[in-house]
Amino acid sequence: MTDRPGQHERPWWRDAVIYQIYPRSFADSDGDGVGDLRGITDRLDHIASLGVDAIWLSPIFASPMADFGYDVSDYCSVDPVFGSEADLDELIAGVHERGMRLLLDWVPNHTSDQHPWFEASRRSRTDPKRDWYVWRDPAPDGGPPTGWTAAIRRVPAWTFDEQTGQYYLHLFLPEQPDLNWANPEVEAAMHDTLRYWLDRGVDGFRADVVHLIGKGTDLPDLDERQARHPLIEIDPPYAHELLRRIRALLEGYDHQPMMVGEVYLLGDGQTVTYLGNDDELHLTFDFRALHSPWEAAAIRSVIERSQREFAAPHWPTWVLSNHDKPRTRSLCGSTDRARAAAVMSLTMRATPFLYAGDELGLADADIAPENWIDPAGRDGCRAPIPWTPEDGHGWGPDPWLPFPPDADVLAASEQVDDPASMLALYRRLLQMRRASPALRAGDLELLDIGGADVVAYRRSHADEVLEVAVNFGDAPVELPLNGDLVVSSVHDRSPGAFDGIIGAHEAIVVRPGGESAPHESHR
Repeated sequence: MTDRPGQHERPWWRDAVIYQIYPRSFADSDGDGVGDLRGITDRLDHIASLGVDAIWLSPIFASPMADFGYDVSDYCSVDPVFGSEADLDELIAGVHERGMRLLLDWVPNHTSDQHPWFEASRRSRTDPKRDWYVWRDPAPDGGPPTGWTAAIRRVPAWTFDEQTGQYYLHLFLPEQPDLNWANPEVEAAMHDTLRYWLDRGVDGFRADVVHLIGKGTDLPDLDERQARHPLIEIDPPYAHELLRRIRALLEGYDHQPMMVGEVYLLGDGQTVTYLGNDDELHLTFDFRALHSPWEAAAIRSVIERSQREFAAPHWPTWVLSNHDKPRTRSLCGSTDRARAAAVMSLTMRATPFLYAGDELGLADADIAPENWIDPAGRDGCRAPIPWTPEDGHGWGPDPWLPFPPDADVLAASEQVDDPASMLALYRRLLQMRRASPALRAGDLELLDIGGADVVAYRRSHADEVLEVAVNFGDAPVELPLNGDLVVSSVHDRSPGAFDGIIGAHEAIVVRPGGESAPHESHR
């Protein structure tokens, strides 16, 4: 890989666009209907041709798959459903050869109940690994120790173990017991799992619900109102101390490994605290856009809050879809809106995270609840990616989930040479972003133009200025922007002098020139 070691003043992850792959659904190399590592390696040229900088793989570690990999039974091995460690080594090499980086999904809060650590922990109250998990005596009435609820299925967050007569804590499924990070042996063992993959050449990690490792073991019971909400929404102070030690571990490697944290807190000002004084997480997901309706006022508010909270020296992220939430096209409600959302995502002052398949304009698969196989019903956004238009779409005869709508016309091979396709738009946007210091590293200033249905902002860095506008409304709007149209989300609108009109559900990027019409900015 070229230009990989830490030779830049500006960290690579600030300039990066990161592409999330859900491995079960990306590409199937052996025809068994489940995506695998060789399938990803086979499609690396597709990913590289987009122009992204890094790939994040959802979990590929050994797992019984109660939560499809987020229940880890061995952090230092690849699950056979995805292939072997040799397959992963080949993927790492292929990613690096193409000038990209690879992040793995690390699950530090909990393991599988089939992990050897937990199997030892539940053998007896005196087992050396008993305190590696959170065990508590029953309440006086014999019930769970607290009223906490789990995040999946909203069941109690405690399960009774007949053999030892105590309850164990699980903030997710009963098959996912929570680790006790207050035990230094647990912390040391989990650090070893990071070193194992860093030593194999991995470039960093996405850390699953990482704030929860700091909850300790002495949290008081929650009041009635709080107990009805999943405990993942807590903001435990001890996490910051643990994250500083993880950051120190990462800093010990010279190839600039990074960690982005899933800190599932939606309140203003909460997630930024997990960056610390540039000594905790490198990045933290901001999910407020993903949880907002695709409406101008809501998205403008998200941008305002994000830019205020993540002002320099901090740096935000931008997320509109992932393996847990609807795809961008489903979130926005139409292909035109999804095209506009692509322009916004790739012109934001942030590190954008793209979910594989969004570049094809895929919507969620329509899967009836009685056919869900995911415990939380997230099957629709995890539907397999169609690579070819014919039956099977480049997969085996029986994929693990149904394909998304219009899989034949939206297949990657059908879009690759179509200049009007969603794939072509993403490629243009990523090429533009890579060539633009203003988009990669510049400031963002919201512009008060176009009325209630328009979100507009200026990106600037040194001598470069670009202005972006997104029309969320159903009617064209006149904008006081003068200059050259660089990119439009509308496929048949050619670059050239901007005519002053933005169409319904259109997004544009304009390079100011000549005498710009006056317009107000606001922060």
